[in-house]
Amino acid sequence: MSSLVVLLSGGLDSYTAAAVLKAEGFDLYALSVGYGQRHVIELDAARAVAARLGVREHLELAVDLSKVGGSALTADIAVPKDRALDASIPVTYVPARNTVFLSLALAWAEALGVFDIGIGANALDYSGYPDCRPEYLRAFEAMANLATKAGVQGHRFHIHAPLLAMTKAEIIRRGLELGVDHGLTHSCYDPDPSGRPCGHCDSCVLRAKGFAEAGCADPATD
Repeated sequence: MSSLVVLLSGGLDSYTAAAVLKAEGFDLYALSVGYGQRHVIELDAARAVAARLGVREHLELAVDLSKVGGSALTADIAVPKDRALDASIPVTYVPARNTVFLSLALAWAEALGVFDIGIGANALDYSGYPDCRPEYLRAFEAMANLATKAGVQGHRFHIHAPLLAMTKAEIIRRGLELGVDHGLTHSCYDPDPSGRPCGHCDSCVLRAKGFAEAGCADPATD
């Protein structure tokens, strides 16, 4: 069985991507990152998801991107609510976040002797982030094979993004097929102090749209 390091945020997409990769035969190492995000409750969800998936190891790292700022998720900037989703990049974009996360995953993978990395990136029903596009993931994969000892010595790193071309409804349906417990996940960018989702940020809107189109109820909001 091949091993794979998967980025696990505790959200619907990362859980489903991990479940897909596990079903494909990968033995999972899960990596979650505390980056100074306002919705830090997602790390509790990541722990629950990792336990449910039965990962070999769940590593949590802290990289405080709130010191960098520039995002409504890490700085004192209002999270947009009920906005019209379009091609513009919203203020919830965290500068270079997926590059930072994938770099951490790459470092751990190389240390483990693992050459596959998974991410729940999606380029259809998403908020317009540039680091979720297929051309970005291809470029990171190429960089990984140039910038590592393992790559120079002939090993090939591969980035797996099984949800990249799926709608949110398709992701939800695939998760249900695999036994994903959506009730364990957290998506909201701006939850209240008790962790309840706001229902109005981009992530909440996309999640609600996905469940509606999938024709099923969201157990996390029941």
